[in-house]
Amino acid sequence: MSVAVSRDLTVQVSEDTNIVKLIDRQQALRTAIQRGEPKCLGVSQVMLGLMVMSYSIPLHFTVLTEVVNLGVPWWSGLTFITAGVVAIVLDKHCTMKILQVCLMASGVSIVLSVVAVIIYSVDINRNLEFPCIKTPTSHCNEEHYATTLSRGLKSSLLLFTLAQTAISAIVCFLLFRQRRNFGQYATLTQAGPSTTSFSPADLN
Repeated sequence: MSVAVSRDLTVQVSEDTNIVKLIDRQQALRTAIQRGEPKCLGVSQVMLGLMVMSYSIPLHFTVLTEVVNLGVPWWSGLTFITAGVVAIVLDKHCTMKILQVCLMASGVSIVLSVVAVIIYSVDINRNLEFPCIKTPTSHCNEEHYATTLSRGLKSSLLLFTLAQTAISAIVCFLLFRQRRNFGQYATLTQAGPSTTSFSPADLN
């Protein structure tokens, strides 16, 4: 902050240039966050969540295993959609609070994705494909087709969940990298360069 006294004894107090630079730096950080990465990654998370939930519907008509009984595709898919929606909101309204919520949602998504991957892997290894037993019509029995379809769907869900884990990790990395710099200047959100004048009458 600098103070200047004119010849008519009017005192002018102007904002320090360092504060102006800090405000410009904060705006640059906002621009970096809103560059498009959160929105693109958020849309990808929403799409993966919808795909996981839609691919899990046929599992209810095949062999019921741990994946179906625990509802893994449903709570993991809802988590993916939630994290994606928050990332899209962050791109529209970039604030420190939404950034922290997005970072938290992405962290929860990573944890639940890892849990889902473990359940999928155990389920696939435990429930093997039923051997093909020829029927009089020279076709395999229904159990063979049901287990084959179930394992194929679970393998697809496993790949989708791995992709979600990678996307959530990328979002967390980008947000955590910006969070320290963004928080450093968060107190200057409402600050701006200003000039204040004092006349001799104000000093009396």
